[in-house]
Amino acid sequence: MTADTLWAGGQSVASTPAGGHPPVVRMHRAARVEDALHEIVERRLRNRGWRPVITAYTGYGAPGWARVMARVVLTRGTQNRKTLEKVRGWRSFTSSPVNNAVVRIQIGDSITETRTDRSGYVDTRVKGDLEPGWRSARLFTEGAAPVEAPIRVVDPETRFGLISDIDDTVMVTALPRPLLAAWNTFVLDEHARMAVPGMAVLYERLITANAGAPVFYLSTGAWNVAPTLTRFLSRHLYPAGPLLLTDWGPTPDRWFRSGQEHKRNTLQRLSREFPNIRWLLIGDDGQHDQEIYSEFAHAHPDNVAAVAIRRLSPTQSVLAGAIPGPSGEAEAVGSGGKTWFSAPDGAGLWSLLRDTDVV
Repeated sequence: MTADTLWAGGQSVASTPAGGHPPVVRMHRAARVEDALHEIVERRLRNRGWRPVITAYTGYGAPGWARVMARVVLTRGTQNRKTLEKVRGWRSFTSSPVNNAVVRIQIGDSITETRTDRSGYVDTRVKGDLEPGWRSARLFTEGAAPVEAPIRVVDPETRFGLISDIDDTVMVTALPRPLLAAWNTFVLDEHARMAVPGMAVLYERLITANAGAPVFYLSTGAWNVAPTLTRFLSRHLYPAGPLLLTDWGPTPDRWFRSGQEHKRNTLQRLSREFPNIRWLLIGDDGQHDQEIYSEFAHAHPDNVAAVAIRRLSPTQSVLAGAIPGPSGEAEAVGSGGKTWFSAPDGAGLWSLLRDTDVV
C-alpha cells in the first residue's frame, strides 16, 4: 500500500496502516536547517553557562481539563533581574528554544508529562480538577525554576464571552502598512505603543455586565511577543485573558503560515470546547476580521451573540487597501442573522451595545 503524505508543523508525515511501522517523518528542508542551527546555538550557549527558563502563557479550561501553553528557552542567569532598560520588540525574536525538553505540568495532585516542540513550545490539554475562576498550573523542567501558569477556568454555566482581535482593535499597530508594522513590532519601545481609545473601558463594562464572562485575545502575532502583549494589556487596564497567537519560523505553520486560517481554526476550536457560550466577536475593518467573523456566524449562529467592528479612519482605511466604511449606527447584515456594530472607538461601540440584549 502506498503511504499518504500529510503536512504537520513543517514536517511531511507518511501514514501507515494500523499495526504497521511507525510513520516516517520527513522534515521540511527549511525546518532541518533551522533545527541544525538551533542545536549548534543551544550547545554553545549551554557551554557558556546559559540555563533553561520557562515562560508560561495564560491558559484556559473548564472543570476537569485545562489547555496549558508555555515555552522553554535558554537565558543568561542574570536576565531574571529587574531592570529599567527599554524593551525593544526585536529582542523577543532572538531567544534560543530548547527542543524536546521534558516538561511536567502539575494541577493539584495530577501530573502530566509532555515535551516541547521544535521551537520550545508546549501547547497541550491536560486533566485536572479546577474550580471556575482564575487558577494555575505548575510547570517543571530540568535545570529551570518552576513557574506558575495562569489558567482561566470557565464556569459551565457561562453563556457569554468576548473574542477580540489585537492589532488595530485594542492596540494601534497599523498592521496593514508593512513598513510601519515592522517598525512597531521590531523596533518601537513597548511603552510607546498606543491603545485604541475607549476599548479597555468597553471591555470592562461588558465584563461587569456579564459576570464571569471570559475574554480571549485572538491574533496572528507570534508567541514571541506574548509577554510584551500581556504587559501592554495590563498596563492599559484591559481585562486579563488568554492570548491565542501563532508560531514563528521557516515552515508552513510559521513564516509561511496563514493568519486567517489560524483565526478560523481557533474560533472552531473554541466553539467545540465551549458549545454553550455565545461570543461577542470584536475586530477591525482593516484586514480580514469581517470576512472571518461572517463565515463563523454563518456556520455557528448559536455561538455568536453579535459582531463589533472598530472602524479605521478614512486615512487608515485607504493605506490598508480598504474602502472607508459608512459612519452610521448599528446595522443588521446577512451574516448568520447577527447584528453588526461599527464605530471608530470603544465609546462609540458602547453607545450602540449598551441598549441591546447583548449586554
